[in-house]
Amino acid sequence: MASEPALSELVARLRAYPGLTRKNPVAAVFRQLVLQGTAGPQLPNYGDDAAVIPHGDHYLLLACDGIMTGLLLNEPYAAGKAAVMVVVNDIYAMGGRPLAMVNVLASGIDQHRAQVVAGIAKGCRKLGVPMVGGHLHPDAPEDAPALSVAILGTARKLLRSHLARPGQDLIAAVDLAGRKGCATVTSWDANSGKSPEELRRRLEVLPAIAEDGLATAAKDVSNGGLVGTAAIMMENSAAGAEIDLQAIPRPPQVPLSEWVVAFMSYGFVLSCDPRHRAEIIARFQEVGIAAAVIGRVTDSPRVTLHAGGQSATLFDFSREAITGIRRPPDP
Repeated sequence: MASEPALSELVARLRAYPGLTRKNPVAAVFRQLVLQGTAGPQLPNYGDDAAVIPHGDHYLLLACDGIMTGLLLNEPYAAGKAAVMVVVNDIYAMGGRPLAMVNVLASGIDQHRAQVVAGIAKGCRKLGVPMVGGHLHPDAPEDAPALSVAILGTARKLLRSHLARPGQDLIAAVDLAGRKGCATVTSWDANSGKSPEELRRRLEVLPAIAEDGLATAAKDVSNGGLVGTAAIMMENSAAGAEIDLQAIPRPPQVPLSEWVVAFMSYGFVLSCDPRHRAEIIARFQEVGIAAAVIGRVTDSPRVTLHAGGQSATLFDFSREAITGIRRPPDP
């Protein structure tokens, strides 16, 4: 295996990684649709994976996601599966349980459309969430397909994106029993080869942690990669972090430089008070998930990476942004 790049080179790669740089325009949309008062009765949303709508004695969670055009063009079956997986993970990351999904598919080629729909159907069967409706554009241009999925879930207690607090531990929970995923993006497929019951048992750990009050914040590892996801959580929380790259659970055959940017079918970052870390780690390990403390939340606006006796600043939120979404300071 080739030697790992120097920490400075890894930081440069992370800062330029498309999975993070493509999030920069979010700030302008957030300002217009949330800060300027068009949002509805949900609780304040500062980077959550789903909108939170109070409903009686619990919460409804409403989320949507779109699939990158390159993945949809090059690997339509994988794109269909991913469209289901990403929104299901969004609901579990917030301590919820998914109820149902709808989709909007634009595909003008019969064979392409059939592969996408087959992937969607497989994702629904594997993760146990029904697709109950949708909309089709069968006249989409051949080179411009599109796929988006919206999902509704419910939660009794919440894990938020913006509630990491200084002094808390950062825990990474990942399924190492997988393989390299689709070729279009750097990814790790830990869903293939597992039964629907296995997958749901692993995911059920998240709402159980929320309901037992063991963690305050969580995000699923999506196209920003594990370190990028942790950095976004810190930005949303108006905090910083010290992250030990060598503490991140990782398959021995995957280089660190690939692993930290991989889009994971099962990967979560959580923030918790130190007294709960052993219980959280044990719960993940009981269902075959590798979990470890990878750092701590600080009151500095910086995300600092450590590896091999070296340290380097990844982001300094006092002068730059990833999404531009930060919770307001405490009164």
